[in-house]
Amino acid sequence: MTKLTFGALVALAMTAAASSSAIAQDVAAGKTSFNKCLACHAIGEGAKNKVGPELNGLNGRKSGTAPDYSYSDANKNSGITWDEATFKEYIKDPKAKIPGTKMAFAGIKNETEINNLWTFISQFDKDGKIKQ
Repeated sequence: MTKLTFGALVALAMTAAASSSAIAQDVAAGKTSFNKCLACHAIGEGAKNKVGPELNGLNGRKSGTAPDYSYSDANKNSGITWDEATFKEYIKDPKAKIPGTKMAFAGIKNETEINNLWTFISQFDKDGKIKQ
């Protein structure tokens, strides 16, 4: 019975380690994908608005509300509160989701890349710190 219990614990530990590794890979891949965004957006501690708004605390933030950023009326009046589903739909084709947006980005079509990008962006709180 002891060997069976030990074997089950080892299997459980390996599964947990694999899950942590997959999450880490998603964040790393998302960070790489975010390089496409860096020309216009910043994220993390000390992030400032650029051509586009800083993206700290995006999850749960209303569109058009990053402080000191001059948004298009389309973004300010979109009624969007950013969450995973909304972001994933938006990033595929920003101009289709918010007609009139200033965002001049063709979008990302690859689902895995979109998932990884969301994993990376959503880890930052409104102060640019990584959520625990």
